Amino acid sequence: MTEWIALLRGVNVGGITIRSAELRTVFEGLGFDHVRTVLASGNVAFETADAAASAALKTQIERALGERFGYEAWIVLVTREQLRRVVEAFPFDASDASRQPYVVFASEPAVLDELEASAGQTDSGADPIAPGDGVVYWNPVKGTTLETPFAKVLGKPRYKPTTTNRNLRTLVKLLA
Repeated sequence: MTEWIALLRGVNVGGITIRSAELRTVFEGLGFDHVRTVLASGNVAFETADAAASAALKTQIERALGERFGYEAWIVLVTREQLRRVVEAFPFDASDASRQPYVVFASEPAVLDELEASAGQTDSGADPIAPGDGVVYWNPVKGTTLETPFAKVLGKPRYKPTTTNRNLRTLVKLLA
């Protein structure tokens, strides 16, 4: 069995409301085992014995979500082991209460390269970012996450179908 984490983009914002119970039902309907949702922001942990590659699973899940909830679904799919490594490698002080410890996931490596390249446009003290294994770590000052230079880069429409970010505390709950 492989343990997976699906991170849905853009749910429970912008008019796309998905209840956790309904989300769980979709994943169970796809034949996945031990399905659980974490918080109400599109986080699903599940297991499958299916040996399908992550790209095939991603396509299958996005199609099912789109059909069930009537929106163009985008997810980032990682294994539980990948997520554990990402959380353990967080390069900033996660205990600093004045900061938002974020991890930005992307389903396309080229997008991560673009986001990392934007580091030259950011204030490394107020808006620090750092590359990770398949992610970009971001640690902005609380209350500034919509207005920092990196936030403006991340908010560009071209990144919508390929990226999603999560607070480090949410990721820790997914691993529990």
